[in-house]
Amino acid sequence: MPIDQRYDPDNVFARILRGEIPSDRAYEDAEFVAFRDIQPAAPTHIVLVPRGEPPTSAASLRDVDAAWLGRMVVVASRIATAEGLDGDGYRLVVNCGDAAGQTVGHFHLHILGGRALGPVA
Repeated sequence: MPIDQRYDPDNVFARILRGEIPSDRAYEDAEFVAFRDIQPAAPTHIVLVPRGEPPTSAASLRDVDAAWLGRMVVVASRIATAEGLDGDGYRLVVNCGDAAGQTVGHFHLHILGGRALGPVA
């Protein structure tokens, strides 16, 4: 089932942002919250989400989103450095749609590292 383009204010990330679901937060500021994934795909697996009601997926991004999206990548890099991932490397992942493994309709990115991740394709 494709990710709905309409934002669901009760999605799991919105509930985490509101504090309704506990999370192990690695970072937060006025724009973003980062927390450790409960089903990590690598030794370090942090999910970075924008506050508010962002686009539901990368497919929903518009030109107006470029500024906060750029800041999000910068924040992800800072988190990776704070986690000690910058020495050996890390991966930033954005899944878009079911076939790519996106399960939550709230734009987010994954910060993965802590071991060799291998090629993507």
